[in-house]
Amino acid sequence: MNFVLRHPFSEEVADSITRLNLPERFDIASPSVRQTDIELLSVAPPGFMDITHFDTVRFPPPNWALQRFAEAAGDGSLAYSNYRGNKDVLEKVAENVSRFLGVSVDPKRNIILTPGTQSALFGVLSARVNPGQRVAVMDPDYLFTARILRFLGAEVGYVPLSLTNGRYEPDLDMLELEFAKNNAQHLVFSHPNNPTGAVYSKEILNAIGELAIRYGVSICVDELYSRLVYDSTEFNHLAAQDGLFEQTATLLGPSKTESMSGYRLGVVVGDEKLMQAVENILSITSLRAPAYAQHILPYWLAKDGEWLQSLLHDFKGLRELTISAMTSLAWLKVHPQQGTAYLWLDVSALGLPGAVVARALLEKAGVLVSPGYQFGPKSDGHFRVCYARDEKHWPEALDRIVRVLGDLAKRQGL
Repeated sequence: MNFVLRHPFSEEVADSITRLNLPERFDIASPSVRQTDIELLSVAPPGFMDITHFDTVRFPPPNWALQRFAEAAGDGSLAYSNYRGNKDVLEKVAENVSRFLGVSVDPKRNIILTPGTQSALFGVLSARVNPGQRVAVMDPDYLFTARILRFLGAEVGYVPLSLTNGRYEPDLDMLELEFAKNNAQHLVFSHPNNPTGAVYSKEILNAIGELAIRYGVSICVDELYSRLVYDSTEFNHLAAQDGLFEQTATLLGPSKTESMSGYRLGVVVGDEKLMQAVENILSITSLRAPAYAQHILPYWLAKDGEWLQSLLHDFKGLRELTISAMTSLAWLKVHPQQGTAYLWLDVSALGLPGAVVARALLEKAGVLVSPGYQFGPKSDGHFRVCYARDEKHWPEALDRIVRVLGDLAKRQGL
């Protein structure tokens, strides 16, 4: 009998990990998006300002969040819950979500709590997507979606967002091509779009829904920023369209609007079969959403209208301040959208790789931005800034950003 001797330990990395490298972006982020990010952070100066996320010091969670968390944490009997979530919490959240989405959400069949919306995204995609299947994704869109899909062994088909009368909209012809010719069986997108902030019109959403029904495509729509919309902009939920609830997984959560990223809470809404599958994924990853933090959720989407309007007022002022600073550079293109707390800035006129621009801003302006290569293969030459910052420090940071970009433009002969 022949035996194969194996070394007791191998340093080989699993294929599923190497797939995270996103080979379609090697020309803009080599050898991988992750490694490019690490190299960027390696030059961060002491005390740099990270504008890749919301300033949760300036914009803390509502007062009731800590109070409800502390009350729950004082009761050891609440330390564990079912995988889907605490029964009483689910009932109240389902009631509030039903009102918000405009659909009937059954707490026993249509909803599950997750450790953040990132976990919700991973759970839904893991439950639905098989290796080798093709999934349509917008370009640009949330930076981790393609990486999760690659990890799962899926093929990613990118659908560009294009500017139409100043609004970012998906190329519907390309989307149908993905379904009809390229056999994409799933669609994943954020709405409002992250990073552009675009809020899609009812007509666009209707068209997406019609295509999904025609080709039998499942949809996962991340609506994490759906409450952060300006100027009475109408926001439409895809799951509320006739015939789409069964096909659509809707991701929600309080981490952005209510600044609760640290509480790690997300919500998935969908049909019963999907909830069963996501529950299975949750059971082998994190078991449940943080048990004490779950008890904050009954107050989310509830009586907070006045608080939300105050937040939007502050964000709108910061948005206008940021637009004013960026438009002082005639060559830089800014197309403000109606959602999120982000601006998607087009600096392609510089003719420089996004990683080079981001590095210059970090080293010389002391500001970390989100480079375009993170969001899609055609999104280099852009970067995302989060303007949910402290008004005391943001104007000075903007001045530094403008100065560094202006110096780069001079060197490039603009």
